[in-house]
Amino acid sequence: MINFADKAIAYYNSLAAPTNLPPDIGVMNPYQEPVVQHLVSEFYSRFFHDNRPRIFVLGINPGRFGAGVTGISFTTPQNLRRYCGIDNNLPDTPELSSRFIYQVVEAFGGATAFYGRFFLTSLFPLALTKSGKNYNFYDDRMTTEALWPAITETVRTQINFGYDRRVAVCLGRKNETYLRRLNDQQHFFDRIVTLDHPRYILQYKTKVVPVYLEHYISTLYDCLE
Repeated sequence: MINFADKAIAYYNSLAAPTNLPPDIGVMNPYQEPVVQHLVSEFYSRFFHDNRPRIFVLGINPGRFGAGVTGISFTTPQNLRRYCGIDNNLPDTPELSSRFIYQVVEAFGGATAFYGRFFLTSLFPLALTKSGKNYNFYDDRMTTEALWPAITETVRTQINFGYDRRVAVCLGRKNETYLRRLNDQQHFFDRIVTLDHPRYILQYKTKVVPVYLEHYISTLYDCLE
């Protein structure tokens, strides 16, 4: 029987970059690299080799130092090794979002416990860049509208991996605007709860990170009820 892992692996390793973006917007597609294809297969086979529905936790689009390198949402090479037990020879990369997310993963009980209930993903699955820096799909209207069909298809395809439609967790207050727009159009989820984006927390709220961490954990547990 085809399970969550099988569907996710096939999806990610077949991703192609869009060709309709404004000329100054770049796209990183690590899934073309054999080493990333191997890591994606190992990650999903380890943590998603079943048909249990997951609660979706949706970011914006990957950063160039997280999934833009490893192919695993919010996961740098070093966190893939340290917290997921998946060895790799990719160089360590700086990524604030990944650092906070794996504090959440550890506080929840570790990777096996966390990924057994949640699926980390993004509205658009590939990292975007502009002038060599991270770029968000909503940073300009032309990019948003160019990617909207792909965003819709991303979520539509991924919920077929196996999802708990009762609730989705949105990462980022501005991201919420677009997830709610999508959900109003497609009715994928019964409700949406929103948390401040991990990058925002570590960039602007470092003195109160424990407060945000506690709020994340309590929100995730509430979603399971």
